[in-house]
Parts: sequence; C-alpha cells; structure tokens
Amino acid sequence: MRQTLRTGRAAHRSRRGARRFTAGAALGVTTALMLAGCGLEYREDVCSAGEYPATHVGSTGSACISDGEQPPKGYTRYPEGKVPQQVDDKWDVYWRTHVVDENGDIVDAPEGG
Repeated sequence: MRQTLRTGRAAHRSRRGARRFTAGAALGVTTALMLAGCGLEYREDVCSAGEYPATHVGSTGSACISDGEQPPKGYTRYPEGKVPQQVDDKWDVYWRTHVVDENGDIVDAPEGG
C-alpha cells in the first residue's frame, strides 16, 4: 500500500522532489563557482623578480636581464611604455609581429620572426 503524507500527496513524490531540489541546488552552486573562477585568471610574468625583458635586435626573440645589468650584444631594452610585463598582455602580443631594428626604429617583424 502506498503511503501518503498529511497533505494527501504520495510520500515517494515528496522525496523525489527533494532529491531534484538537492541535485538542482548542487548544480547551481557548481555553476556559480565555475563562473566565479573564470574571473580569477592567472597571469604569468614575462621575467622573474629582479629581471627586466629585453628584445633581440631585428627579430622577435627576447631575454630576461638581471636588474642593474646592460643587455648583451644583439639585445636592447624595449622602448619606454611598450615593455611586456605578462605573457599575452598587450605588449607581449604586439612584439610578436614587431621588432626593434639596428637603428632603434620599430618595424614589422620579418617573415618567421
């Protein structure tokens, strides 16, 4: 014989409804956490602390130089205000298609970087 609650509903329906609510609530919480996690993006620095990035003259290559040291032969500092700080930031992306030439001018990168 089927049990009924005081409301006249079958007991198994109320339990099933509770399970649906619990599963729905869990899905909602999971979705909210995933969406909130998207805002916590990790950004990797181009160089470590105590270093600055330098570009290879005439190509898209780069290196990290210890603070207080000059770039080695064949490298130069990035122009002021156009220094990449983090991987895939505005200037990191820009320098993939632009280079500093031997005259210090910014020009399009040669084919193949």
